[in-house]
Amino acid sequence: MKLFAVCLFLLFSAVPLISISPTRGVGEGFWITSYIVEDTTTGQVLMEADFATGQNSTYSPIIGGSEITVTFTVNIGMTGSGNLKLTTAMQHSKIKLDRYWELVSADYALGSDFNPNSASTEFEWVQGTFTMKCYGKTNVITKPTALTIVQLSSSTGDILDNIKPIIVTAGVDQWQNLYNEKEGKLQNLIDAGVAPGYTQIYQNVLNQSTNLVNKGYVNEAIALLNSLPTSGEPMGSALEMILLPGIAIAAIVAVVFAVMFMRAKGKNSYVQLVIEDQIKDLEGLTLRASKIDRTIASNLDGVKDRLKRLVGM
Repeated sequence: MKLFAVCLFLLFSAVPLISISPTRGVGEGFWITSYIVEDTTTGQVLMEADFATGQNSTYSPIIGGSEITVTFTVNIGMTGSGNLKLTTAMQHSKIKLDRYWELVSADYALGSDFNPNSASTEFEWVQGTFTMKCYGKTNVITKPTALTIVQLSSSTGDILDNIKPIIVTAGVDQWQNLYNEKEGKLQNLIDAGVAPGYTQIYQNVLNQSTNLVNKGYVNEAIALLNSLPTSGEPMGSALEMILLPGIAIAAIVAVVFAVMFMRAKGKNSYVQLVIEDQIKDLEGLTLRASKIDRTIASNLDGVKDRLKRLVGM
């Protein structure tokens, strides 16, 4: 069964690893010099950044639909004409019912135009440094999405700085923990001298799961990671000697997986792209297999035809 799973992984194309991490502000910390994002309900720190020290850490993903508190420090180097504007794209907090904004610093005057219970509010452009809290509820989403939780702009609309992390769907925290576990396992396999072909397949599966998450298919990404073998990894060149005899069976399983996937999510361009990549892989494997065993090559041709019919090729 372990060989079965290994062969299946070969059918997934490698994709670039897309990191789920916060995007730094347009001013690279020039105006907003530091921030901390916390879960309003539990007080758990989710991420923090201090641009003076270069710290930029994510401890736990921000889930769509959750209540968060952003504590940030703004450094205004000189007094300017007009006002500055604070804006958030978050929904109103269901916990802090009377405010979006709360000034923490006692030595900075925001002026009469400042409205703490408005998602977009202005304040006097006066030289100084102040710390502010922003309360809100993140938007419910279907796939990882960048959300501007705090934005600082001029009165003319020019964006000076912002805090714009990636908000993820519920379940991504479970995927992230599982991904970290499997990534650690991969490093152990490399250190132990497991066959390079096997570790490359393992890495491809990790990359594919990340791509699924970024397309919004969290459950499928978790299932893919759970399918990784936990023991029985081949050492040295053993993988090359045992791989081809199991390809035909594994490819049939790939067809079943594709059918189940399309039934669950509906026929869409991304799923079609994945299956088309599998077809290309099968064409290469068929050529290799034909030099070893014509029966395997014939089976692969049959599987390739099934996949083509599945996507209407």
